[in-house]
Amino acid sequence: MTGTRIAALGHYQPAKVLTNHDLAKLVDTDDAWITSRVGIRTRHVAGPDEPVDELAAHAAGKALAAAGLTPDDIDLVLVATSTAIDRSPNTAARVAARLGMTSPATMDLNVVCAGFTHALATADHAVRAGGARRVLVIGADKMTEVCDWTDRTTCVLVGDGAGAAIVEAVEDEEVGDAPGIGPVLWGSVPEMGNAVRIEGTPPRFAQEGQTVYRWATQQLPALARKACERSGIAPEELAGVVLHQANLRIIEPLAAKIGAVNAIVARDVVNSGNTSAASIPLALAKLVEQGELPSGAPVLLFGFGGNLSYAGQVIRVP
Repeated sequence: MTGTRIAALGHYQPAKVLTNHDLAKLVDTDDAWITSRVGIRTRHVAGPDEPVDELAAHAAGKALAAAGLTPDDIDLVLVATSTAIDRSPNTAARVAARLGMTSPATMDLNVVCAGFTHALATADHAVRAGGARRVLVIGADKMTEVCDWTDRTTCVLVGDGAGAAIVEAVEDEEVGDAPGIGPVLWGSVPEMGNAVRIEGTPPRFAQEGQTVYRWATQQLPALARKACERSGIAPEELAGVVLHQANLRIIEPLAAKIGAVNAIVARDVVNSGNTSAASIPLALAKLVEQGELPSGAPVLLFGFGGNLSYAGQVIRVP
């Protein structure tokens, strides 16, 4: 056992779609104001009877089906989320119960918008260390449940959804051309952690938008290039770049500064809004499903945001 790969992906979004014109009926805003500042046109909104674990389970079921696996083929369930209201049972345990699993290890990771890439690295490490054979990795958030619908600077940003990946061991003879998961580059800026918050009772999402924008566009390009370097991939060799879908005004300059001149850049934020930990697997799964990224192609995943945390790695498309 010398490596790991992503065997399959899955994604899910609630049926209800909220447009910019719909938002204009709730707060003092309009389509032109929203699209010029964040690039978002629509977002999906879960209902009160659609908890985070249900969104996660839908995405997980699709990933399992795509991989040709059953729930009992999974040893470990990792769910990246920051919007689960209950502390116990954790979201991973509830997903396992929904899927009918019998004895997986179950853990939640709360690294907000960088949650999925942290969870993917954790799955990679667990498999390489022999602690698991197959891991179900999910990013799921219900951001609309923690936003202030009277604050036009934040409520226009958020959406709900989930994305999932199956991570599995790669044997010696498969390493050559198997889709893989490269070494992670991760870290944080603790002294600036308050720039993005979900806190209080009830919890509410708030952020210092300009602080996040400057940090992301100025500091992250070098870190993203370093993540490529750790995988032995030059930015111009990337077939795709999937950044946290925070804001189109962050994604486009960041992608350009990385130097991925030949890559398809995920812009799912336009249709889905900021879905926090769900945004990267959601956008990646859509690109793969639509045939935009061929199997085996190198793609940079890079999450950033809450805690001013970041994590990125180059993966091969399943």
